[in-house]
Amino acid sequence: VQLQASGGGLVQAGGSLRLSCAASGRTFSSFAVGWFRQAPGKKRDFVAAISWSGGNTYYTDSVKGRFTISRDNAENTVYPQMNSLRPEDTAVYYCSRVIVTTPFGSWGQGTLVTVSS
Repeated sequence: VQLQASGGGLVQAGGSLRLSCAASGRTFSSFAVGWFRQAPGKKRDFVAAISWSGGNTYYTDSVKGRFTISRDNAENTVYPQMNSLRPEDTAVYYCSRVIVTTPFGSWGQGTLVTVSS
């Protein structure tokens, strides 16, 4: 299964953006999906994850209350809604299959989010 992130762009601080993670294959609804981000010169960090059913969600502390992750299994897509964006949210965002919050499998192409101050 290949996951592909999209929806990035340039937004002002305080603004909102919704990313998408689309997957191919009929097994999408059977696995959890997570989002990760990598800022320039830094390692890739966990951002948020959602269980296969959507019943459990996980967030890193810095995005709690600002980001909301959801999924539409009929559309094979996971959406992180990102509100109240900050310049420190600037990064390339990637999605991946996860076991709870740990990624596994290959990484797809990320999408760049730039938040201007």
